[in-house]
Amino acid sequence: MSPVLGYWKDRCLAQSIRLLLAYKGVEYEDKQYEIGDPPDYDRTCWLSVKYKLELDFPNLPYYIDGDVKISQSVAILRYLGCRYGLEGGTEVERRRIDVLVNQAMDMEDQMLDVCYFNYDRKPQYLKELPRQIKQYCDFLGDRPWFAGETLTFADFLIYEFLDQHRVLDPTCLDAAPPLQRFITRLEALPPVREYMASPSFMTAPLFNKHSAYEIEQRAKKAAQKKK
Repeated sequence: MSPVLGYWKDRCLAQSIRLLLAYKGVEYEDKQYEIGDPPDYDRTCWLSVKYKLELDFPNLPYYIDGDVKISQSVAILRYLGCRYGLEGGTEVERRRIDVLVNQAMDMEDQMLDVCYFNYDRKPQYLKELPRQIKQYCDFLGDRPWFAGETLTFADFLIYEFLDQHRVLDPTCLDAAPPLQRFITRLEALPPVREYMASPSFMTAPLFNKHSAYEIEQRAKKAAQKKK
């Protein structure tokens, strides 16, 4: 039986997992849960099965691979990294991965807080973004991948993380050539390039439909239709 990746019908915390699975050519079921329309945003599609999947900590995303049943996006990526040889080849690389992943998830939390609940803070968040982007730029340096010479699961996490920020601010990487080269390098990997050109590749939405960001996107589209 093929593995199952369960998540909402958006990119957010699952897209990096989809990218890694595509890179390794893993056949899996991309189980997407879609909440209802406003104003209720009904979540019965997920809540009706949430406690029936035998997950230790029922949450989205989850990954079921035979007897392996895990939730939490980083835990899933780490499991896949170990399973498919993308966990880092040296102690130095694994240490860099740990630092990078934890730093990125801290910043991801900030972005999600803004895009879901405190959208009025978006201008300030983007104003402070160059300083944080520079830190990732300096951390990567002239290495081909974030851990070093070896592609790891962390690269898929950071790629999606940076790409989401490019959607929020298309100019945010203009002053970060190392990050631009990293993005080009990952997108050029043949399995990734093929996946991105396929109908199954998701470009939008970034977040769930009840997020402040997606509500704004729908309002903009509605306004454009009226013109």
